[in-house]
Amino acid sequence: MATGKVDLPPLAWRRLQLRSPLLQVRICICGDEGTGKSSLITSLVKDVFVTTKIQPVLPPVTLPPSLGTPDNVTTTIVDTSALPQERHNLRKELRKASVILLVYADHYSYERVALFWMPYFRSLGVNVPVVLCANKSDLSTNGPTPTVVADEMLPVMNEFKEIDSCVRTSAKDHHNINEVFYLCQRAVTHPIAPLYDAKEGQLKPACEAALRRIFYLCDKDQDGRLNDAEVEAFQRRCFDKPLAPDELASIKRSIAKVAPASATDKGIDERGFLLLNKFFAEKGRHETIWIILRRFHYTDSLSLKDTFLHPKFDVPPYSSAELSPVGYRFFVDLFLLFDKDNDGGLNDAELAALFAPTPGLPPSWVDAAFPSSTVHNEAGHITLQGWLAQWSMTTFEEPKTTLEYLAYLGFEGPGDRHQHLHLPHGGGPGGGIGGGASPPMANTTAALKITKPRKRRNRPGHAVERSVFLCYVLGAPGAGKSALLSAFLSRPFRATYHPTIKPRAAVNAVELPGGKQCYLILSELGELEPAVLDNAARLDGCDVVCYAFDSSDPESFAHVVGLRERFERLAGLPAVYVGLKADRDKTTQRCEEQPDEYAASRGMGAPMHVSVKWSSISELFVHLAESARNPASAMPKSDDEPPDRTGWYIAFGVGACAAAALAIMWKKSLATS
Repeated sequence: MATGKVDLPPLAWRRLQLRSPLLQVRICICGDEGTGKSSLITSLVKDVFVTTKIQPVLPPVTLPPSLGTPDNVTTTIVDTSALPQERHNLRKELRKASVILLVYADHYSYERVALFWMPYFRSLGVNVPVVLCANKSDLSTNGPTPTVVADEMLPVMNEFKEIDSCVRTSAKDHHNINEVFYLCQRAVTHPIAPLYDAKEGQLKPACEAALRRIFYLCDKDQDGRLNDAEVEAFQRRCFDKPLAPDELASIKRSIAKVAPASATDKGIDERGFLLLNKFFAEKGRHETIWIILRRFHYTDSLSLKDTFLHPKFDVPPYSSAELSPVGYRFFVDLFLLFDKDNDGGLNDAELAALFAPTPGLPPSWVDAAFPSSTVHNEAGHITLQGWLAQWSMTTFEEPKTTLEYLAYLGFEGPGDRHQHLHLPHGGGPGGGIGGGASPPMANTTAALKITKPRKRRNRPGHAVERSVFLCYVLGAPGAGKSALLSAFLSRPFRATYHPTIKPRAAVNAVELPGGKQCYLILSELGELEPAVLDNAARLDGCDVVCYAFDSSDPESFAHVVGLRERFERLAGLPAVYVGLKADRDKTTQRCEEQPDEYAASRGMGAPMHVSVKWSSISELFVHLAESARNPASAMPKSDDEPPDRTGWYIAFGVGACAAAALAIMWKKSLATS
């Protein structure tokens, strides 16, 4: 229904449709007796006006996809009677309907629309769209269609917001027959109510928010405007066909009539993009807006599809999730794009702009007081190294969070940019109820990879093929664990002691000998330490344990010994012993064995003695990463551990096979002789 004041060019965007998520559209035709309800149905089905007498109420008619409906939508048309004795059946059909076609044909039946029918629908609590149909236009003396629309239809539409659209038809002349049923189906598959507030003359907030996000994702250079190339890419993504040479200029002229600064040679800004979609809503082209929204994976409630935000991605036991090269490339490009001042860090404004199309920082980042959990510069702005490290930790601990934010931020997997399904041209009024295809699903899982499962850690073997490792830092209060995490992030040393209550993590890149780089997560457990160490699943995710003690505190190492005795599962994890505060005087520990003796008795390397005030502290982080990568080198050895007889078994098997082969050859030689 054309109600806007701005003329739009006849874009190819208009009549292309996407696959509807509905399986059935049920149209209930209502109206006074004699308005031609049954004739509309027979004219649609037989494609001609039936001059013979038609039964008062036709049986339900089902239009399969082959008769003009989209290939996954079946349309059922139900005829009804307005007679009092049929009121029970009318109520039943109205409550089952997904859309109502309300028909009138003369002044009396027109007056009944507002006086009886619309209040009656409301009294039944029926909350479905209504299409208003002025039938028998061949007999009307009310003037041309624009006059009928302005004098009859618009006043009723303004009074009853349930009315989605209106149309003038004639079953006798076969005028707008296909169109009226197309409008009914469109009212269900492409409803106007969630998009546009006709009373206020504005797009609704949820629709506007979705379109703002779409504008953000299409503005690839983030200059605040869609240039000609970006508009062309948007057109191809949504409608799978290019714009005609003069169409973009026509679009800009239409926007410039209302907002001259919003459509210039430099492109269309966000306000202009919203105005364009508002024009579509005003012109009754809201299916165009739905095509755009569904191409970007929005549901009918204007939320992103759950299957898009949370695709199936299961991590097997003893494996972990990491960013793939494609995923790292995406986050690198994102960082560089939003580092507008090129200072190597994202300030608060740049970070806010980057996360604009998302619900905000991930909750786990907020809990970790981001960006204190990773590398940032002196101004407190996260660096590229810290940015990649933070996402590496998030992917390791919460891969589903990374997938969700990849979707929000517009990640396009391999092939997503161009491998769109071809949509049929045409459709809509004049060509039946058109068909279409589903929007392609962005493959966000391409940004992640699953590592190979870890083998038994206490058996020598190849290095673990992973690049992200988790290390629990355990030790007595005051041993220097928090200072160790700060030193890992190159933070300056602070002498003030603050006990750790909430768990704290620090993640950074570590360069291993040979130039290979990995990411190491140091986790201090705080008050949750007993619960975590008693949880088998949490310990299975740990790659190495750093037992830290204060070499200047005689009571410190006893806490480490007590932890290992209290939590027996710790004996199955690779371990590194570290004496912190080595810049102070070393003291004798008050326990049965001194740290060096304790480690040696278990076949472990001697404890490293380091200080966060020394530059050599980096050697500890490299050692922790290498121990995680080669767990057999840091596994405790127990006296009762059974010897590894794998070599004996292999030798025995080879010998047995050789003996069997010789026996067979000997038997064959006897047979031939």
